[in-house]
Amino acid sequence: MTPFEYITVLISIVLGLGITQIVTGVADIIHQWNRVKLYWPHLLWIVLVFFLQVQEWWWLYELRNNTSWELSVFLFILLYPIDLFILARILFPYGYEGEVDMKQFYFDNYRKFFLLFAILALLAILDDVFIQEYTLGDEALQLVLLLTSLVITFARIRNEWVHKILVSIILITMIIIGLSGFYVDLKST
Repeated sequence: MTPFEYITVLISIVLGLGITQIVTGVADIIHQWNRVKLYWPHLLWIVLVFFLQVQEWWWLYELRNNTSWELSVFLFILLYPIDLFILARILFPYGYEGEVDMKQFYFDNYRKFFLLFAILALLAILDDVFIQEYTLGDEALQLVLLLTSLVITFARIRNEWVHKILVSIILITMIIIGLSGFYVDLKST
């Protein structure tokens, strides 16, 4: 077993747990369909976090050429999947009885979600600059996501249109960027 294979097992488990949270949450919604009032921006966040989970797992393959691993680097890399797991978990109500209004649930919890999303952007910036050796100038999108998430969180912006437009733009942007970088040459291994 190579160091890469050994290291990525735990990261893959954490990502798998996050995907499980999303799939289980969606299955719970479907199972209790008549008691759940859906809210489409919330559904887009579910899709976005699922996409980020899969994208992180796919990106993980890029680490295959690392021959030397330090515990501190491994723990730092593990923080991103852990944050994704928490995001996946807080997207769904826990132990609810009766009807659930997902719009109400979303607006009751959006500040926690955006704070964790800001941390996700910060972790991506730190990884890109200090581990992947990109420049801070390459991080424009991540910086915009970080600042936007912090503003939404701390300014307590509850305007429904802001949330609808924001999640739509983020999802479309992430899909375009993600799909353009989703190719990994598996033949080169």
